[in-house]
Amino acid sequence: MKRICISVALLFVLWGELPAQDAAHRRLLESPRHHEWLEVRYDGRAVQAYVVYPERPDPAPVVLVIHENRGLTDWVRSVADRLAEAGYLAVAPDLLSGMAPGGGGTRDFPDEDAAREAIYRLSPEQVLADLRAVADRVRRLAASDGRLSVAGFCWGGTQAFRFATAYPELQAAFVFYGTAPEDSAALVRIRCPVYAFYGGADARVNATVPATARILQRAGRHFEPVTYEGAGHAFMRTGEGPAASEANRRAREAAWARWLKLLETHSRRER
Repeated sequence: MKRICISVALLFVLWGELPAQDAAHRRLLESPRHHEWLEVRYDGRAVQAYVVYPERPDPAPVVLVIHENRGLTDWVRSVADRLAEAGYLAVAPDLLSGMAPGGGGTRDFPDEDAAREAIYRLSPEQVLADLRAVADRVRRLAASDGRLSVAGFCWGGTQAFRFATAYPELQAAFVFYGTAPEDSAALVRIRCPVYAFYGGADARVNATVPATARILQRAGRHFEPVTYEGAGHAFMRTGEGPAASEANRRAREAAWARWLKLLETHSRRER
């Protein structure tokens, strides 16, 4: 009886996760847009990147999408598809490329826990080099207009912040519940606007925001954080499930609306 109760409890815990991934998988299967895998090679390393092309007659701005700490899941790929639906050339690199048993990527780990453990073994230098190589390659595609913004979720939000300190060509950075580098000298190297999205119930991450804001504002950098009341960490993903809390669902909808509006604003600016 105890084992059954534990199993039922586990199902309730997973209920907010699995339906979101199921919906993401359906979106990918039903998408009319062109999806492809792009291998980016540099310095003897190969990074697999998932690219989704918008249906438009002219070259599009690029959005570099950085995955969560569970790797390049269907949900992250579905985010890329939704960005392409809105008119952007979206690329989501698998930063676990070559890190799985046998030299595979995210899909080759036995489970998400194993992928998560591998994520935290990645060196910051390799992650930054991977992102730079993928960004440079995709900006040169014929379907790209050369403009680039970056977005990341959770662990990926932190990496988006770091990437903004090292890639001055960025148009904008969109940080979803990620923390900033603690090095103030690195932070002030950011040249693009940083737009941040936080859940009101995410105290661990939110505790870092005031110090980040002070450093960036003193340096004259544009930092625009918005906190969504009652939402938890990872609300962009958990807000999709049928059992999502009302706060997470509202936060996800509001954040998507804000993100797309900001992307549109930057896409209207002259190159």
